[in-house]
Amino acid sequence: MRKMRYFILLWIVSVIHLFALDATIKIEKDVDPRARVLIMDESATLSSQSQEIYNIFSEDMTISGHFKIEGGYNNRETGNPYDMTKVKYILKYRYEDKDGIAKVSVSLIDKSSNNRVFSGEYKISVERKYPFLVHKAVSEMNDAMGFQSVNWLNRYVVYAKYTGKKRTAIVLADYTFRYKKAIIKGGLSLFPCWGDKSQKILYFSDYNGELPKLKRLSLYTGKIDTVTTSQGMLACSDVSRDGKKLLLTMAPEGQADIYEYNTVTNQAKRVTFFSGIDVNAHYLSGEKRIVFVSNRLGYPNIFVKDIDSPDVNQIVFAGKNNNSCDAFGDKIIFIGRANPRTYNVYIVNSDGSDIRPLSSGGVNQFPRFSSDGSVVSYIDKYSGMIHYQNLESGESLQYRINDGRLQSIDW
Repeated sequence: MRKMRYFILLWIVSVIHLFALDATIKIEKDVDPRARVLIMDESATLSSQSQEIYNIFSEDMTISGHFKIEGGYNNRETGNPYDMTKVKYILKYRYEDKDGIAKVSVSLIDKSSNNRVFSGEYKISVERKYPFLVHKAVSEMNDAMGFQSVNWLNRYVVYAKYTGKKRTAIVLADYTFRYKKAIIKGGLSLFPCWGDKSQKILYFSDYNGELPKLKRLSLYTGKIDTVTTSQGMLACSDVSRDGKKLLLTMAPEGQADIYEYNTVTNQAKRVTFFSGIDVNAHYLSGEKRIVFVSNRLGYPNIFVKDIDSPDVNQIVFAGKNNNSCDAFGDKIIFIGRANPRTYNVYIVNSDGSDIRPLSSGGVNQFPRFSSDGSVVSYIDKYSGMIHYQNLESGESLQYRINDGRLQSIDW
């Protein structure tokens, strides 16, 4: 009996210990590491534009995963009604636009010491580009505080949209779509793809002539060159880090295959050999491999292969319509059909392990990694919303594009 009581007591103590350990783990998980910030508008002239600056600061700092915004919009007239005991920092900004020049001044104050830990002044001569002033301020503030870079905030999004029958426009935007500018209009221009890290070069497909042409646009000079032509289909889906090689989908023999085009030698090397359809290739694993979409199983699915090897490996073994993808390092994101009305975004390792969904509904398309791989974007076809998700922090943002039907997008 004593032994029985001893074992019962031991079991109770073990259970209590496990619950205590579990409680400790939960407490640690619930600790929010983000710096709590109150944002104050100190603009000399208050306007809807100065309030919109608040919104962009709040969104940029939230999606970075490093800041938690406390309170709502405050300005010099309303004062600060918020409980300051919850705040670590106060961000003060001033916005003004004069003679077509927009300017934002920003200071970040440590509330406990009243020391200014960051300050900057940003201006731009194209007033409607004002969102980029905030993006630049937040990215530099983030760097000054020693956080992981969020320089992707400063990048352009480029997309093609349909404007009529056999007519499109290629548009530049900031990631929030507050700034938009059409840079190519008229005719049928498709599949825009950035050609370098600095976003000075843009590739796109021109479908206006007898044969599709791959063209290269220099954004700074406006010069457009023809790179190559092909029968049937021609699209650039990825560019090597040094900008010297392009992954193209071409169909010179009637069926779409993947080619690697060398911009120095102007030669194309065939990478896939299949009698069906291979499209949408992206560099993987230090650009020695590619991931692409193929119907070699009778339906679209995701495959990887070494560029110089004939062997092709299936990565996704679920779903019957996995129809687009992107890659960063050894990570792959792709669109997969969950049911006839739902196409979700999934992330998976390049060896097929650790697959998990990033969305839980909608008809999603155009999955893209940010330039540093920290954030994923995708568009819900029916809602017209573009979604951004920080892979580490889980923070997300959504914006309505309101710009017609998109054909493709790059970031």
